[in-house]
This record gives sequence, C-alpha cells and structure tokens, in this order.
Amino acid sequence: MKFTLDWLNQYVDTEGHTADQLADYLTMLGLEVDAVTPLHQELAPLKTARIISAQPHPDADKLTLCEVAVGDDILQIVCGAPNARAGLNTVIALPGTTLPGEVKIKKSKVRGVESCGMLCSERELALSDSHTGIMELPEGTAHGRSFITAMGLEDTMIEVDLTPNRPDCASVIGIAREIAGKLQRPLRLPVEGARVDHASRSFSVDVESPELCPRYAARLVTGVKIGPSPLWLRNRLTSIGLRPINNVVDITNFVMMEYGQPLHAFDFDNLKGGKIIVRSPKAGETKFTTLDGVERELNPEMLLICDGERPVAMAGVMGGMNSEVTDDTTTVLLESACFNPVSIRKTARRLGLASDASYRFERGVDPEGVCNAMNRAVQLLCDLAGGTAEDAGQDMYMGRLPLKSLTLRVSRSNALLGIDLHAATIATLLQSIGFLSKPKDADTLWVRPPTFRVDIDREADLIEEVARLHGYGNIPVTLPQVSLSYPEQDQGRIKRTTIARLLTGIGFSEAINYSFSNGKYLDLLHLAEGDDRRRTVRLLNPLSEEQGVMRTSLLPGLLENVDRNIRFQMTEVKLFELGKVFTSTGATTQPIERNRLAGVLCGNRHGYASPLHFKEEKVDFLDAKGAVEFILGQMRLNLPAGPTSIGFDLPGADDREPFVVPGETLQLRLGETILGSVGRIRPEILRGFDIKLDVYYFDLDFDALCGLVAAPKSFTALPVYPAVKRDIALVVPGSVAAGDLVNAIRTSRDALIEDVAIFDVYQGKTIQNGYKSVAISVTYRSSAKTLTEKNVEKSNKKIVDLLTEQFGASLRDA
Repeated sequence: MKFTLDWLNQYVDTEGHTADQLADYLTMLGLEVDAVTPLHQELAPLKTARIISAQPHPDADKLTLCEVAVGDDILQIVCGAPNARAGLNTVIALPGTTLPGEVKIKKSKVRGVESCGMLCSERELALSDSHTGIMELPEGTAHGRSFITAMGLEDTMIEVDLTPNRPDCASVIGIAREIAGKLQRPLRLPVEGARVDHASRSFSVDVESPELCPRYAARLVTGVKIGPSPLWLRNRLTSIGLRPINNVVDITNFVMMEYGQPLHAFDFDNLKGGKIIVRSPKAGETKFTTLDGVERELNPEMLLICDGERPVAMAGVMGGMNSEVTDDTTTVLLESACFNPVSIRKTARRLGLASDASYRFERGVDPEGVCNAMNRAVQLLCDLAGGTAEDAGQDMYMGRLPLKSLTLRVSRSNALLGIDLHAATIATLLQSIGFLSKPKDADTLWVRPPTFRVDIDREADLIEEVARLHGYGNIPVTLPQVSLSYPEQDQGRIKRTTIARLLTGIGFSEAINYSFSNGKYLDLLHLAEGDDRRRTVRLLNPLSEEQGVMRTSLLPGLLENVDRNIRFQMTEVKLFELGKVFTSTGATTQPIERNRLAGVLCGNRHGYASPLHFKEEKVDFLDAKGAVEFILGQMRLNLPAGPTSIGFDLPGADDREPFVVPGETLQLRLGETILGSVGRIRPEILRGFDIKLDVYYFDLDFDALCGLVAAPKSFTALPVYPAVKRDIALVVPGSVAAGDLVNAIRTSRDALIEDVAIFDVYQGKTIQNGYKSVAISVTYRSSAKTLTEKNVEKSNKKIVDLLTEQFGASLRDA
C-alpha cells in the first residue's frame, strides 16, 4: 500500500510529525513500512517561467522563438510546442538540468538561433503521458520559483507492507485512521453515512448469486465529458505508481485508493436493456474479453457482471472491452459492490489476472463502506467531469451480516500485557480507531468492532488492539524468570544410558526386541508351573500368534537373536538388552513392569577382530561373570565383602534356574535378595531354539540394582612412594573358595595393603588330593614413607598367619 504524506494530511492532521516519525508509528502499530521516499527530487532544478512573447522561427515553420521570463532573467528559447504563446505560465529546464530519462539540457543552436533551455511537457517530466504541448501552469503562477514548490509537488511517498488480515489499511483513509488513533486526533472523511434512499427507474440491478455478492450498489451520472484529469489528481495517482488515463477512470482509481473500495465505471449506453445482472456464466458462455484485450476462458464457478444480454465484466477483477468508458462516453453507470473473497481469489488465480481491485476483494472489503465510496466518486464525477448525478440509485444488500458483539475483560488484558490500564483508558483507545465500547460491569467492556475490521473475532484480538494503540514501546520489558537450579533428572534413565554405552565399549552389541513374545518360550526354558514368569499378560489382538503375550524374560528374545546370527554365519555373538518385562497381576489390573538387563555370549572370546597376539578362544563362564562384575563396577556396587554387600553364591538345587548347567551358574545376591544370575545354558534348551553352540548368559534385575546406594566417588593423590609386591602361594582344602582368601586379606585392616589379586589356582600331581594351590599377589605401599624390608615382612607374616589360622592353609614349598 502506497500513499503520500500530503494525501494523508487530507484526512488527519500530522503537523509536528515528520514522515520518518509517522513511519515509526505505523511500524509499531503492526504495519511494516518498507520505504519512505521523497518525491520528484529529480525535478527540483526546474523553474516556473512566463512566456513574454512568441514569434515564428525565421528558418522553421513549426518552431516558435519565445522570450521567457525566469525571475529577473529574460531568456531566448526555441520551442516546437503548438501551445506556446505569450502570457502562458509554464515550466523551464535551464542548461545543466537533467530530466527524467537522463536527458541533459544544455545551450544549443536550433536552425541557427540560440536556445537557452527547454520548455517542458508533462511527459518529459514523467508526470503523465501527455505530449500535446508544453505544460500549462495556472494563471497567476509566479515565475522564477522552484517548480515543485510552486505546484505543490514536494511530497514524500510511504510504502507499507500489509499483512492479509488488515484489508482495512489497503486505503489511505485506513492508514489515516491508524495515525489518528495514535496521535489522538480527529479523522476527517470526505463522505460518511451515505446511502441510497430511492430506487432508480433508469436502470435495474438483479443479483442472482447473493452468496457471492452480498451487496451491489450503483448510481447513474449523465452529461459526463471525458478528458484529462486535473494536475492534483494525476499527481496523486502517479505518486503511487498508477498511470492516469482519463478523468472518469482516474476518479475510480483515486477513490479505490482513498477508501479501499474498488469501483467500476460502465458506459451506460453500451449496457443492453439498462440492466445489471450479477450471476455465474450460463451454458455456452465460455469466452470473455477483458479491458486488456485478452480473451479469457470462463469457468462455471466465476462471477460475472452482465447486462440484459451478455457479460460486461469479471466481477471484482476487471471490466470488459464491450462496456469500457471511451472518449465518446457521456453517461456513466458507477458500480460499487462487495464480493465473496474466496470467489474473487479463485477467479483471479484461475485467470492469472491480478489487479488492484482483486487484491482488495480477496482480503475483504467493508460492506458498509460501499455507498460512501460510490457517493465520493459521484461527487468527483460531477466536479471534474461536468456530470449530473441522479438522486436515486440501486442498492441490493441481501448479504447483511449481524454486527459482532464481543466482551473484553480489563483484568485479562492487563494480565496478558503486563500493564495496568483502566477500563476508561482501554475504551478510549478502541474508540479512537472506530470501535464502539461501553462498560458492561466493573471489569468488563462491551465492544462492537467496526465492519471494516474483518480480522476481529475474539477477546484476544481486542487485547492485541489495546497493545498496539497503547504502544509496544510503553509495555515494560521483563526478562523471563528462569530457575538456575539444575533440573532433577531420572537417575534410572541416566544409568540405563551409561551402562548401554559402556557395554558396547567392551564388545557387546545392543539388541532391541519387541515386548511381545511367544508363550511357547516358557516351555522351552523348562520353567516350573509356579514360576512368576509364567504369569503372562495375553494380548486381545496380537500382531501374530508368535507375539501373543507380553514378555516376562529377556532371554528368549536374545536366544532368537543368537539363532538368527548363526543362520547368517555370524557365530561370534555378544548381545545385551535392557528393557521391560511384564508380570500379570490379574485380568482387571495393570501388570507389574520391571527393567531387566540380560546378555548372551557365544563363539570366539575376541569376536571377529581378535588381536594377533591372542589365540582364538571360546567364551566361557568367566566371560559372563566378568561382564556382570564390570556392570557392578561401573555402577559402583562392587563393595568389599560384608553382611550387606553384593556377592556371587552357588545356588542350591531348588534355587537354580531350570535352564542352566549345574555347577556352571552363580546367583547375584544382596542378603536374601536375588538380584540376578549368570551361567551356561543347557544344550537341550538351546536345541529348542535351534542353537548348537555353547551359550552363556547373565540376567540382572536392573531396577533393583538402580535402587541400591552406590559407593561414593572418592579421589586420592597419585602415590609419592614406591609399592612393594609379595607373592604368597598357599595350599588350602579344595572346599575353600579362592575368593574367600582375597576377601580375608582385604578385611584384615592392614594399613599397608593397597591391592590383592589371585594370579594362579592349581590342582595337580604335586598337590595332594582334596587340596589346591592358590597364588596371591599382595601390593604394599605407605603414603608417608618408603617401605623397608622389615616393614613389608612384618605385614606379610600377619597375612600368612591369618590365612593359615582361618582356612587351614599352609605355605607351598615349591
């Protein structure tokens, strides 16, 4: 939307505010200003002039030799315009002036006579297309003055980028209304409250499609004389990029830009039967030639303006060649209507024909403003085209909509905007842009939006209007309050993510299986009838028979993964899964959901990327047990042995899992609580899964492990003094677990002991039956001094005596 500052001042007084300030106001009102451009700056060097005398050129019949007064100077100008005459006030370009189009004026000789400048036409000044003669200025125009000052051409063009929801601002009056509200100054309208009181007998209007044309008004103007528009009107149009055509067409374009209401002028003498019919195309009506001379394809969904016999215009888009205003037109039928926005948009897009009229109709025009714009144009036709308007007319308003009635809560407005406005202040702000507002109660206003504000539908829209008018810059800026406390995180989730990452780091791959399982797996694992894992949740609508129950164990899914890998000749398998298992608690209650961590190992210990310095070895029970110890270590749950510490126990026959090999399984316990198990799966169980290789597993209650208190992290400085190692080789009864020896040393509370490790367990020819040899390495270190041989021997003797006394051990001779 383009307008000029001088044009804006016709409707609202902006004195005391510059164009740049007004642009800032509009931007803060939500109307983004794209450009603020001073107009006609290229014409600033031009001067007004008066022709004192005009004589024929001595050597050319069509040239005139003029004496021209420009202030105190009298200049000789050779002019070829037919209207050059003595006493004419005009405009002159002096030597050194550059006209639009980069035409530079300089002194020259024309047929041997010197010419000191050029008298200019409107086309040469880019003011219009007129080139019939030099520009004629009004009588009494003083010569020697700046041309743009004398003619009131000093102006500034402002261009606003409108959003689709603000069609009311696609007019100069709409922009003026926003400025008036901002400046709290009155809005001056050329015409308001207009209506058609009597129906004309000179013509008729019939609207056959009221759903596509809610309102159609028209008036007749006779005695019209077609001619050029006055300079002020042409200047208004050219300043915003519109080309002047003739006084009638220019008036319709001017009023459209003024009120935002598109108009159309028909040559009434070319309308058959003196009728206007608003309808869709009839059968056989497939072509129509618009004003631009292009034949258009019609569609049954389009809306046409027709006379008694044929279409004469594409409604809301463009008129037709058969009814356009020409130089011979004397009677004009002026149309002002409101069309359905969707219909106009479809028509314009289908035809690829965008116009200023369709731009406004597509966004919605004010149906109550139809007669105001029409009567304004009728006044101008009478003033500028010598016409005489009928008092009567036609106004078909069959699509009248009920007026909107909204409520606005003052407390809600203040809460959303963060300000404290009184109800009276809010009412004043809204009334400044045409809203009706009155109090409903102490906290509520009754508000009626004007019909030209098609975007106002709810309370939030009214609050936005209050914010715009109060000024976004007057709303206090507050930074959002953000708590600096670290948000509480799900520790279980963190542990799950960490363990999954660490297990993949030691050669495992993570498996993710469906939570649905096959009930037959419970039989394949030889689970007892009373086992809790047989309390399955059955699905009412399973994906398949093989996925009919919710899983109660992760092992069947992992064993299926092992079988699938082996079938693809991937025999080295290390998989783990961390997921939920489901235990039924009844048909009408939710099942118990527990997170478990399970893994399976099969094939080569080092996988397919075995280091060159390792020989190929099969995984064994200690690999599975080591994985569990690694998990406990990473969760800081591998506490020293004690009455409440986690440990591995050999399960009894009643506690042992039914699918493990006896003697190759351990249970992970905390007191009487079983936290999981580790072991080798029985070959006959594996055959049920079509697996012929040895498979080791671990299965842990991950929720229970996460519920334990981890050892606190502690840090010590790097040791300053050297360590001393001593190896102890003992012969102990075969029933003594080597781990018990290590635990006994660690709990001996000797201050010098730093580390204990088993490096050999042997049973053979040199060891008597029922006994075994256990070799232990003990590391001693002091944090205060370098240990002497005497210090180490003393501590080492205590350890040997402790083990000898507690386990019946003896030092091995060799």
